[in-house]
Amino acid sequence: MDYVSSSEIKEVENKPKTIEDVNVALESVIQHAGEMGLYQKLLFFAMFPFAIMWTFVYFGHMYLTLTPEHWCKVPELEGLEAELRRSLSIPMNSAGSYERCRMFDANWTQVLETLQPPDEGTPLILCNNGWEFLFNVIPYETIATEREWVCNKASYIPIVTTFGFAGTLLGVMTLGVLADYFGRVPLIIVANLCGFLGGVGTLFTTGFWDYAICRFIVGLSNNQCFMLMYILVLEYVGSSHRTLVANMSIALFFGSGCLVLPWLAYGIADWRILQIVMVTPIVAVIAVPFLLPESARWLSTTGKVDKALKMIRRVEKVNKKEIPQDVIDHFMEVSKEKPASEAGVLEFIKTPELRLTSVLLIVAIMSTTLTFDTVLRMSENIGLNVFITFTISAATEVPSTSLLVFLLDRFGRRWLVFCPTIATIVLNMTNAFVTNNLASGALLVSARFFNIMAYNTLIQWTPELLPTSMRASGGALIFTCGNLTLLLSSFVVFSAQYWQGLPFLIISVFAVLAASCALFIPETKGKPMP
Repeated sequence: MDYVSSSEIKEVENKPKTIEDVNVALESVIQHAGEMGLYQKLLFFAMFPFAIMWTFVYFGHMYLTLTPEHWCKVPELEGLEAELRRSLSIPMNSAGSYERCRMFDANWTQVLETLQPPDEGTPLILCNNGWEFLFNVIPYETIATEREWVCNKASYIPIVTTFGFAGTLLGVMTLGVLADYFGRVPLIIVANLCGFLGGVGTLFTTGFWDYAICRFIVGLSNNQCFMLMYILVLEYVGSSHRTLVANMSIALFFGSGCLVLPWLAYGIADWRILQIVMVTPIVAVIAVPFLLPESARWLSTTGKVDKALKMIRRVEKVNKKEIPQDVIDHFMEVSKEKPASEAGVLEFIKTPELRLTSVLLIVAIMSTTLTFDTVLRMSENIGLNVFITFTISAATEVPSTSLLVFLLDRFGRRWLVFCPTIATIVLNMTNAFVTNNLASGALLVSARFFNIMAYNTLIQWTPELLPTSMRASGGALIFTCGNLTLLLSSFVVFSAQYWQGLPFLIISVFAVLAASCALFIPETKGKPMP
């Protein structure tokens, strides 16, 4: 382990103090207190309920609004078996499948007498008595089936999804900025409470607008219900362990949530009970003020030095280490002096280098996020069992991230965004022209494997490039802009109704931008957080 030496400390003693000086001093303190001791391991496992909450907030809506196979209801035929009713009343389309939104305009008394479909050439009309749903693959009523959000109302689902992502953009920006003013811990509580309130409110909705508003409230917590905790933990971990903690927390905890969620939905088979289950991780928030430490980095850079020292002493005690007194004295001296310059969210505009880096990060995150969200949501559209396809796709999280942990500090952040993104482009472009469902599913899972590598690298890379005093707010600004494409993702998925391969072509074009930007972002491999 390379400690910050006494000579390095003395070099800055007579210079005007900056945020960087405070962080150098704190880095030395953390090195002596233990970069990845028992304390950091406890913080690592404390991330679990927040990652599960993130999973439920992000993908829960998908399982509340799944749309089973459906066709027009004909009340006159209700006494017959479901398959016979459909064969008698619903025409076939050019692809050889039953129409979902049109039926024969026939004399149903005559059809009942003959039990034969209407003659070829019988006029077709739109559904005028509602729909029937086949609950074989999706075994429960969803919001989409109860409120008949199909056919001319099918767009309600992507529109509501967009409301949720609009909430995400607002939440990422406001909660991240507030976290740099009021601390990480209070905003972790606020973010998770937004998810809880919106989730509970969903249970009482009956139409489109009330559900859309609840999704907006839930969206406020998306990302930030976990990412603020993620930032806090990284600020206590030494630079040599950041890759492991940053990526395995997402792989193990977020990945576990993705594996569990489909089968919770399948086993519960009731969207209201599922929603109740999805807000239960909020109970972890009760313990936050009592068990979770405020970020020592944030405390020290905002002048709360005594509180920062208290947090550091707790790390020292739990890790059974002893920090040299001269290291503590230097940290206290540097931290108590008002820094010569302090960064803020407007530093993006003032500093050309940081401004360029931020723009490149934003474009890369925009493109990678669109692929991340679209690929997972396409699991409902490729003709396979949505529960199985989503599970297999989500299962790539652990091996993909484990490989990333092994490679990231060897090859650096830049190449671990560029190369996996190129692989994702090739797989998605191929998938656009594949008609076999199994082959399409295999390509989808493979694309997700590589996309996760690029996505998780960007999540870790962003806070590594930002100073402590603007890490939450600056990261919030970057991820807010980067997540703008989430407003489009549900419509990208919806475009498959026009051509099955169109979503894959769209995300491939965006992915080219991500790969290009990655080549120009500064490398942070092996460097301390600024």
